[in-house]
Amino acid sequence: MAETDRNEQRRIKPAQLLFEPAGATADPEHFFDLESIEDPRELLGRATELTVAFRAATDRAVEFQAVAAAQLADPRRFDRLTPADIAERAEWTEDYAVKMIEFGRDLLRGTVED
Repeated sequence: MAETDRNEQRRIKPAQLLFEPAGATADPEHFFDLESIEDPRELLGRATELTVAFRAATDRAVEFQAVAAAQLADPRRFDRLTPADIAERAEWTEDYAVKMIEFGRDLLRGTVED
């Protein structure tokens, strides 16, 4: 995905994500009440809103993961973790952990562009 496209997606206000009641999540066919929408135009609109919201949530969660990884790997910490330790905790490869640590450091320095 081109960087411009990604920036454009971030400007789109995502649909509010609401947690579903516990009883509703027991039914595997139930997903944010989409199965009850009969109008295909309305279904496409709501499903698209959810897609944008989940993408935005994923992007934010990845940024928080990166910041946490950078903080855990900070050489100034007496209890710092190695990239291998971070990879194990986050279920990443060690190479990916190194990249996430660098990304997190960039975020903490404020050098990442939106």
